Amino acid sequence: MCRNHATVRSLLAQLVGTSTGPVVADMEAGLENFSRGTPRHVDTLLVVMEPYFRALETGARAVELGRELGIPRIEAIANKARTAEDEVAVREFCEARGIPIAGWVPFDDAVLAAERSGRAVLDASPESAVVRAIAGVADTLREN
Repeated sequence: MCRNHATVRSLLAQLVGTSTGPVVADMEAGLENFSRGTPRHVDTLLVVMEPYFRALETGARAVELGRELGIPRIEAIANKARTAEDEVAVREFCEARGIPIAGWVPFDDAVLAAERSGRAVLDASPESAVVRAIAGVADTLREN
C-alpha cells in the first residue's frame, strides 16, 4: 500500500505547475493520505463534509492536516444535505472552524438509482440535482 501512496504523491508533484491544466485526484476517504503526504503538492484541497457529527469531525481533521501540509486553498464541499437543519449544521460547523464552503451537493435518490444500475449518475441521470450541483461547484472553482 505504501508504494501506491508514494506513486500518487510523486505523480502529483510532477503534474502540479505543468501546462497540463487542472488535475483532479479523488483520494480515498479517511486521513491516511495525509499521514503519507499524498496531497502535499496540491494547490486546492476539497474536503467533502456530510451533515453527520463523525463525518464533520473527520472533515475538520482533514482540513487541519491540509493546513499543516501548507496547501494554499482548502474548502469544503457540503454533501448529502437533506434538510434545512442539515445545511445549518454544516454551515455553522465550517464557520466556527474558518472553513469556506465551495459548494453544496444535495442528497439525491438519483445517485442511489445509478449505483444500483452500475452506472455513473452523470450517465444515468444527467439532469439530476446532484449533477447540476457538481457542475455549479466546478464552475465556481474555475472562476476563483
